[in-house]
Amino acid sequence: MGLLDMVSGALGGQGGGGGQDALLKLVMGMLSDNGQGGGGLAGLLQQLQQAGLGEQVNSWVGTGQNLPVSPEQLQQAFGGDQMSQMAEKMGLSTGDLGAQLSQMLPQVVDQLTPGGKLPQGGLGDLGGLLGSLMRR
Repeated sequence: MGLLDMVSGALGGQGGGGGQDALLKLVMGMLSDNGQGGGGLAGLLQQLQQAGLGEQVNSWVGTGQNLPVSPEQLQQAFGGDQMSQMAEKMGLSTGDLGAQLSQMLPQVVDQLTPGGKLPQGGLGDLGGLLGSLMRR
């Protein structure tokens, strides 16, 4: 089972819709270290922690219940420019993107951190996984 299949399955099979697939691809792109200095999963989590979301991030990585995050908190964490760019790619308003990310991001991070720990050696070739999903 591939990483995207695992995450999609953990999200209750939401991957069937084009919008959910596109959102999942966006989230996985945020988690990949594509050589643009993003830092992958660890970099994303650090960015969120520095924005005051440490308690939420720790709950997503940990083995207990995931604490919620609001669209406004994500807007503040990512900044207006980054949210606008991501929203434009998705064809959404920044508010709609924030609402969708606030639902998906905690679940994806939770699924990628089994046993309450960041994966050793990164997440592998997410670019390749995304490419194979796009060809389906």
